[in-house]
Amino acid sequence: MASHIPSRPRPRPAHTVGATHCAYTPDGSKLVTVGSNNTIRLYKTGIEAEPTNIDECQEQNFAVATGNDFFVAGSEDGTVSLYSLETNLFDRFLIRTSLPVRDVALSPDNQWCAVASDELTVRLVGVEDNTRLRTLKEHGKPTKHLAFDPRGTLLALSCTDGIIYVYSLTAEHPELIRKVDGVIGRIETDSEASTKVAWHPDGRAFAVPTPTRDIQVVSKNDWEKQRVFASGHDADITALAWSPNGAMLASAGKDNKLLIWSTKDQSVIARYEYPGVMDITWHPTKNLVSFTTSEGELFICPDFVSEQFSSLLRLPKQPAPFIHDPLAEISANGRKPETNGLKPGLAPPGRKGSPDSLDDLLNEDYGDEDDGFVVDDDGAGYALTVGRKRPADDDAIFGDHPAKRGNFIKPQHHEAFQPGSTPWRGNRKYLCLNLIGFVWTVDQDSHNTVTVEFYDHELHRDFHFTDTFLYDKACLNDNGALFSCPPKDDAPAVVLYRPHETWTQRSDWRIRLPKGEAVLAMSLSDSFITVTTSANYVRIYTLFGIPYRVYRPKSSPIVTCASWRDYVLTMGNGPVGADGMSKLLYTIENIKRDEICQNEDTVALPEGATVKSVFFSDNGDPCIYDSTGTLLTLLHWRKPSRASWIPLLDTKLLPRLASGRKNETYFPIAVADNKFHCIILKGGDQYPYFPRPLLSEFDFAIPLTSTQQKKKKKDKAQKKKKTKKPKPAGLDEDEDMNGITSSSDDDEDDEDDDEEDEEEGDKTTLAHQQTYLLNGLRATQLADLIDSTTSSASQRVALSRLEIEIDKALLQLVAIEAREGEERGSRALDAVQLMRDRSGRMVAAAIKVAERYGRTVLGEKIRGLGEGRLEGADDDDDDDFP
Repeated sequence: MASHIPSRPRPRPAHTVGATHCAYTPDGSKLVTVGSNNTIRLYKTGIEAEPTNIDECQEQNFAVATGNDFFVAGSEDGTVSLYSLETNLFDRFLIRTSLPVRDVALSPDNQWCAVASDELTVRLVGVEDNTRLRTLKEHGKPTKHLAFDPRGTLLALSCTDGIIYVYSLTAEHPELIRKVDGVIGRIETDSEASTKVAWHPDGRAFAVPTPTRDIQVVSKNDWEKQRVFASGHDADITALAWSPNGAMLASAGKDNKLLIWSTKDQSVIARYEYPGVMDITWHPTKNLVSFTTSEGELFICPDFVSEQFSSLLRLPKQPAPFIHDPLAEISANGRKPETNGLKPGLAPPGRKGSPDSLDDLLNEDYGDEDDGFVVDDDGAGYALTVGRKRPADDDAIFGDHPAKRGNFIKPQHHEAFQPGSTPWRGNRKYLCLNLIGFVWTVDQDSHNTVTVEFYDHELHRDFHFTDTFLYDKACLNDNGALFSCPPKDDAPAVVLYRPHETWTQRSDWRIRLPKGEAVLAMSLSDSFITVTTSANYVRIYTLFGIPYRVYRPKSSPIVTCASWRDYVLTMGNGPVGADGMSKLLYTIENIKRDEICQNEDTVALPEGATVKSVFFSDNGDPCIYDSTGTLLTLLHWRKPSRASWIPLLDTKLLPRLASGRKNETYFPIAVADNKFHCIILKGGDQYPYFPRPLLSEFDFAIPLTSTQQKKKKKDKAQKKKKTKKPKPAGLDEDEDMNGITSSSDDDEDDEDDDEEDEEEGDKTTLAHQQTYLLNGLRATQLADLIDSTTSSASQRVALSRLEIEIDKALLQLVAIEAREGEERGSRALDAVQLMRDRSGRMVAAAIKVAERYGRTVLGEKIRGLGEGRLEGADDDDDDDFP
């Protein structure tokens, strides 16, 4: 319920009629006002005396930004002036623009001043040294407002074209990283209506007025719309300001309303009537709000928030209002804090200190040196936040850790995730993405709307339903769809299975988990349903809801799971490694046979890497995709203690990225038909969004060499041709060639031709090596399947064909080596020894290849090798390599 002001504060005639703005200093000791006359007024907080006037200033000051010792003001004549708060005098000009200044902002460290004007560029000028200048010009439109985020790493510009341009300031040259369209309206720079971005104090989102007279919150992580402060104003909004802790939002509009909103539920808690409000500023620590009007008046309002809601100002920093707050959706993957047997909520008794106790020897700030990261890693001094630490996101909301020393021994765990799903982005989320189809949900406030779409519409029909359970996870295959929702209040977590069709009447079934137990991850196969929970249980059900098995894995907390037919793969956190990160362990079990194939084996990850997705291929082999962009498969996984992770593809080495001009990542979908199926993500996105993106596929390419280095060499050769720089034979490519000339351009052309031929030869060799390795991998996996199951004739035929393809690739390598020269004979003979054919046909073909190129000695060596094989002397342990 909204409250009304108990007593109306008196207006203070600060300036003449016109644009008037105000700002408190960061320490709250002074209030600065600027207006249309050539006077700036300084008010001391808590003192009712007359303000201090600064008369040596420009007229028509349209903006002001304050530090503790100084403030800057921008005027209509294009000057930005710096004034001292110690002497209360004009100090110097920071910069001058050719058109009127519309807004100024100081970075949080007060090292930089951003200046917006009617020009098409925005200037960043150093406060201490105004020769340090950066220019932002990629937006190309006049800027009405600008605002630094609380960390000073981003600058948001509200331009007249109705687009918010966000620049990153961590590099030497500011980079435009996002255009947020469809939020603000097209407003001229001299309009009284505001489109100013107001960053929430936690730095994860900002609020901005919209053309519909609402206030829209936009997330910094994905730049999607979040909660809306709606139905408060009946005219354009002219001013906006968060309370220091982010618990409230103040707004004013042309409808003469000044409103105070509750951030938590976006409701109006106070309504005031003040005409022409142009600027609002909160005192950093007190229940004190000041604002200015278009009449040149200043209102200083002690106890502005009524006693009923003033307790909100005493709260710690509050989170920004998200539809689905990532911090509120805390993963149940974290270990519970050890309390040594004490009941929750009871603190252990304090231990008395001693002169030599560790707490006395180490002060409270011990370990602070390495708790964060410097944004400017190289220390060049160009970053706006140089010298500052980058705190964690939750530090900005919940304050500093009570004991920094605890961070040194606190282990880091792999977070639980659902393969094929994405986090909430705005009010939408993909619950499942695979080759069968996709499942997505839309938050409708009171309920969700779930849609299931298939790629093969002849086999299945799309459907959607109203979701009152608020499902947040899903799995999809040819048999049915699986959903789960988290527990809420007294309602337990629910698992729903919906078959596509059955031989009886189709019926859905639900299972309610024990109270307080949440689903971490789940998987759906042709035989079983697997559910992993926050109680560290793995629950196995049949496709018709009969509990089949419940067990607790050794590795915990559980991270994720995947399944294929009767096999279930689970991953969990294991012992903590030397880097402080838990080792990721996996177990593969045949549920129907009650056989463990791999028991608590380690997932092969580089240091600092995590698993992005885990799934079985269409042939039933486990695969993972990690945060380094590498796809791996598991070899010999049916044989205990023999499994090994083999890389199938390193997406960083894809030819499409060789030029270095593309910046894209890949969201894994599946491995099928010996290809990697994924969604290409551009623009720094980590997850796909709507509209539904198209699937892409890439051939496997085991990482053997870098394609980028070859590209660079080729570009370098082309550059030398264009510049006509001669290069004598025998001169190294990296040597300095200044002053060296060649007798003829023909030598250079011949050398370039030789380099191109050599490069083409290397590509051909690499292609055959890839064919050999990949077919060898497929043959090994197929042989494991044949040995472990009742094989079919088609499987045995497929294995024979793969072995023939392997030998063909080796024969091609023999031809390449024989063609290159006699000195490559050992390598050719090595390729023959790797052939799997024991009939002698491939050896005979290799002899013919050697004779074709006149390699007599190589032919004799190969003939001897073939005779030894026919005599049964091909023992790998006794082979002597020539």
